[in-house]
Parts: sequence; C-alpha cells; structure tokens
Amino acid sequence: MSTYISAENLGHSFHDHWLFKNLTIGINRGRRVALVGINGAGKSTLLKLLAGVLQPTEGKVVQTRDLRLGYLEQDPGFKNSVTISDYIFHADDAQQQAIRKYEELLENEPDNVRAIELVMEELSEVDAWEYEYKIKTILGRLDIHHLNQPIDTLSGGQRKRLALAKLLIEDPDLYILDEPTNHLDIDTIEWLEKLLTDGSKTILMVTHDRYFLDNVCNEILEIDKGKIIPYVGNYGYYLERKAEREASDEASFQKNSNLLRKELEWMRRQPQARGTKSKARIDAYYELDAKTKNGGPRQNVELTVKTARQGNKIMEIQDISKGFNGQTYIDHFNYVFKKGDRIGLAGKNGSGKSTLLNMITGGLTPDTGYIEKGETTVLGYFHQSGIVFKDDERVIDVVKNVAEFITMADGKLISASALLTLFLFPPAKQYGFIAKLSGGEKKRLQLMSILIKNPNFLILDEPTNDLDIDTLNVLEEFLTNYAGVLMIVSHDRYLLDKLTEQLFIVEEKGHVRIYNGNYSSYRLEQEDQKQQNRQDKAAGIAPSANTVPKSKLSFKQQKEISALENDITILEEQLKELNKKLNSGIDNSAIVETAKKIADMSGVLDEKSMRWLELTELKEA
Repeated sequence: MSTYISAENLGHSFHDHWLFKNLTIGINRGRRVALVGINGAGKSTLLKLLAGVLQPTEGKVVQTRDLRLGYLEQDPGFKNSVTISDYIFHADDAQQQAIRKYEELLENEPDNVRAIELVMEELSEVDAWEYEYKIKTILGRLDIHHLNQPIDTLSGGQRKRLALAKLLIEDPDLYILDEPTNHLDIDTIEWLEKLLTDGSKTILMVTHDRYFLDNVCNEILEIDKGKIIPYVGNYGYYLERKAEREASDEASFQKNSNLLRKELEWMRRQPQARGTKSKARIDAYYELDAKTKNGGPRQNVELTVKTARQGNKIMEIQDISKGFNGQTYIDHFNYVFKKGDRIGLAGKNGSGKSTLLNMITGGLTPDTGYIEKGETTVLGYFHQSGIVFKDDERVIDVVKNVAEFITMADGKLISASALLTLFLFPPAKQYGFIAKLSGGEKKRLQLMSILIKNPNFLILDEPTNDLDIDTLNVLEEFLTNYAGVLMIVSHDRYLLDKLTEQLFIVEEKGHVRIYNGNYSSYRLEQEDQKQQNRQDKAAGIAPSANTVPKSKLSFKQQKEISALENDITILEEQLKELNKKLNSGIDNSAIVETAKKIADMSGVLDEKSMRWLELTELKEA
C-alpha cells in the first residue's frame, strides 16, 4: 500500500510550549483516518504541518511525488480572491473557465442567446458538461448560488462552505479536513458522508461529529500526551480499545507510584558520596519519576453547577410570526414549555432556527403574537458567535467578572480559580492570556461563563463546534442530568439523539412542526415513508390515509409525489442519453441544440427534485 504522506521525528512548539515531539505518522492511500485528542493536544497544528502550510520546529514531512493535496482549515483564508468565481475556478483550467463563463452568463445575461450558444460550444469542445453538472450540484448542496458575490460579504459559515465546495470540486488525492461538518445542516452532512465514502478516497480529518466519524473513517489516530496511538477500526472499536488501554495505564501508574515511594525513601537514605554500583538504580529512579509525572488517570471536565429554582410557569409562545424582506421565517407558532422539556431544533441552514431562538431570548420582537416568560425562568444562551473575549484578558478574570465565588450543585461555594481547575484550566492557564487558548478551550470557557449564572432554561446553539470528544462526553453527561428546560440546535445527530425527546422542525415558509421523538426516529420515519411510496408506486396503488398514516399531505399532494418520482426517473435517463450524444462527436449545429436541451432539462429536474423534497418532508408530528 503506497504512502501518500509521512512524517518522522516531528515536533512543534507554540508559545514556548511543546505540543508534541518525536511523532512518526504515515497516511496510506485509500485509508480514511480520524485524528482525535483533547483540546490543545495539537490536532489542528498537526494537520497544518502535514498539509505543508506550517513548518515544524523539529523533524520533516515527506509527500509522495505529484501528490494533489486538498486542505480544509477551520477558518479558511482566500488570498487574493475577490468573488466566489475567482476562488472556485482556476485561471489555467480550460474546463473550469468555460464553466465559469457559462454560469456567469446564465446568472447575469440570461437573454444573451448568442453568447450562451458560443460558450456552450466551448463547453462541448473541452468535454465539460458532466464536470459542469458536478460543480453545479456541489455548489447547490452547499447553498452557494451567486458566483459574483464578493467573498468579504460572506459570513463565517458561508466561507467554510465555500472552501469545502472548492475542495470537493477539485477532488484531490488526499483530503485533509479540519472540522468539515461545522456550519452544515444535517441533510448536507449526510450527503457529504456519502460523497466521501464513495470510491477509495484518502482522508485525514479532525471532527467532533461522532456519527460522521463512525460512518466515514476506518482508522483512528489519537494524540495523547504528545504521542500518537493508532487504532485500526471505526470509532466504536476505538472506544473499546481505548477503555482497555486506560485501565491498563491506570494499573501501571499505581504500580509505578508505589515503587516510586520506596525508591524515594532509598534515595533519601543514601550518603552524599554514592558509589558506581548505585548509579543504575539512581538513573532508574529518575526514569520512574518522569513516568509517574506524565501518567495517571486523565482529568475530566466536571460540570456540576447549581440550577435556579423553577416555577410552574416557564414560558408561553402565543401565535408568533417573524419575517424579513418579504420572506416569512416563523409563521404563527404556538408552544407552552413544560418542566423537563428537552427539545432539539432542526431545519436547513437559513430556515429560521436562529430567528426563533432570538425571539425566545428577547433579541428579536415578533411581528405578530407574543412570548411570555415565567418570573422564575433564568435563561442561559450559548450561541454560535459566542462571547467575545479580549485577547489580552486573563482567563481567570473572565470568571471573576461574573462571580468571585460560585454555588455548586451540592450547595458548596467554591472560588473562581477552583472552578476553573475543575474545567481543566490549571493555574498556569488561569493566569495566562485568552490569546493562548485553543479554539476548543475558548468554547469551554464560554460555556462555563454561562453555566455559572445558574440558568434553569438552557439554550445551546451549535455547542459542539470546536470541542474535543472527551469534553463533549462530559457535557452530555451533565446535560443528561440537567434538571431545567433544555433546547439544542446542533448538526451533531449523536447529541440530538442522546439528549432530546422532541423536535421543533423549521420547514419552508416558516412552518414549525412539532415531532415527538429524537432525530433518528424522525429520519427512520422519513425513510419508511419513501419506501412505502416506492412500494405503492410499483403496485400501482395511490397513497392514501390508510397506507401513509403519518403523512399530513392531501390526496392531491400524495399523487403529486408519485408523479414527481416518475418524472425524475425519466428526466435522469434522458439527461444521461443527451450527455452521451454530446460527447460522441456530433456536428456543431446539433451540439448547440443538444446542449440547450440539457440546460433546460437540468433546470426542470432541479425544480422537480426540490418540490419532491418539500413534499416528502411534510409529515405530522
């Protein structure tokens, strides 16, 4: 098996602190590898070193000759690109430039028939029609539509999706991905899973999304205490082997600690003038001392803060609606929150999830209706943009600005410093500057700043971004035992499954559907519905209230779905035939006519597919 990239004796220091030393790592062709480890272990740094965007302090990285490497970083940069087109399309790629001209003409000059015909001929000459369809599909799935849009007007999420789109279009030999699921909705994540596991792609990635990790990767590399520990298998296998290893490490640590105490007594009894005979034992003592300093059971984050008392009236939402620029995002939504509610908020990017949260938390006023909060309700809102910290602010001051002493779940008062220690911020980091924290450590500090205010109605908007898996596990344990009302927006399906019992699904035109069950149950029902539709179609049976008991579609809409499925199948077959014809060497007049048919048919297919998706997602709670 050929090795695409390898590193020997790799070491890197940051702010005078060694992240790791003497690492040896190889990424073989066809392997899909996940890099895991706690925040601050150096995962993102290692990806940068292997991708060649950062030079190591020690050691070297070797890539196979002519390797096409694609790197998706957490916060992408765009160099000198001004618009989306500038970034997506390579100037020296004839196919991409022809596609760029074609797409820009369709967007900016749709009535310029002559210019479109000429560029269509160019697309045929460079055999780019299939490539054009691939590019259009990827951009559409990642919600990128206006190619002339300036990059500096894009949000952080849009920038991440744009960088991912370019990588998928280029389809490199080796994908290096740092948190690829951030800023994607769940439907898009599931599409990305299928894309990355299609064929024999070679992937090295960092992700906190455990379902994504389990479905995509077949090998795990863990960074632990500056070393790489390999596990050949998926995430489930890794968890089993890791538990066995940690149990063994803890037993070894206890044994070494007992031995060290005896050796320490011997060292203290030794006279100043030690003979040569004792030198080996003295060296062994120092080696044992080093082992116990770096060993021992790993610390975990402890989340045990107090929850404020909650009265009978928590919050009532009465007939609220909200729209912007003529578009409705939330339409006549009603709900009365109850004690123990655990709600997941789902929907596509831009559907209105954040709008609903901002109304609940008082950041937005509804256009119609009202929200009434109970007197004892204390909101805690962890939002995507997070708390803005000053880089020159010390970690401990962030907590002290909220409270010098914090009440824990058992009623005890502890100091800000003691609480930071429980959250895995040792004294050295507490008095260090925010600028030195990793992205995940900043997120952990933001979460802690919210929890110490003792909320009894906790709203978490994408809390998993940039947190390591170990911290996520402890956060989940805390939230499982959390006594207040919990509301979560997350693309992490594992988190939604584990913590929620009900979903608010924000659909098109602002309709919010209430679904009783977790996300996997919801998806399973969707798949069952599709399967039932296919079986009914094969048997020539029109869907009815008896065959589809959980559908909220009218009889007319059910018939429309059946017709759409038939139309989509026919259109896809016709497009395949037209593409074959286009690439078979037909004359110029036929090329223009055929290409126009393909463009028209693709537009119809897109419209029918979107309508089919819209209808199949309409179901009763």
